[in-house]
Amino acid sequence: MEKAKNVVEFYIFCNKLKNEIRTGWKAWGVKRERVESIAEHIFGVQMLAISMWSEYEYDIDLQKTLSMLAVHELEEIVIGDLTIFDVDAKSKQEKGHQAVENLTSILSNGKAIKDLVFEFDKRETKEAKFAYYCDKLECDIQCKLYDQEGCVNLNDQHNNEYTKNPVVKKAIDDEKTWSAAWLKFGQKRYNYDENFLEVSNYVLNHDIENVK
Repeated sequence: MEKAKNVVEFYIFCNKLKNEIRTGWKAWGVKRERVESIAEHIFGVQMLAISMWSEYEYDIDLQKTLSMLAVHELEEIVIGDLTIFDVDAKSKQEKGHQAVENLTSILSNGKAIKDLVFEFDKRETKEAKFAYYCDKLECDIQCKLYDQEGCVNLNDQHNNEYTKNPVVKKAIDDEKTWSAAWLKFGQKRYNYDENFLEVSNYVLNHDIENVK
């Protein structure tokens, strides 16, 4: 019965991510009946990984990459969805790794899961680099979809602490639209390879809601 208990306990922990709305969407006041949860982001980034692997023929272990993406947000069960504007990267990683250690300790093969998360965070292997790009680009694409739906009002951001950040403010002033600022910010910050940059620019310059 101990194995069954471990399975259910770990599942219950992970199930919490179905109901956790991503911090960025809350901060920007996305107005929509349903706003993306962390669990939905995980699904989206896996689908993006499959399509990028398919169309650009990346030489990666796809199954390992998908497993890595399945668990890359485990820490958020404990520490929440902290952004680069909420906490410095070193502190976030330290808190996140401790959370992952604790969460995976209940599983017999928890070390293998923990190692996937740590590999993702190091971004040294080709699978981890690819997964990281997918993680960031998926967020940019979702931002464009919300923007096209008219879910964000840039004139109603009085309580949004992000807009006080000089980098964010300049991006908004330069690009005029929320999603263009978000996409351009991502292109500058994440050092995408040429394929991810091509997809990012396609999203930037097209009405993706009506892509056929």
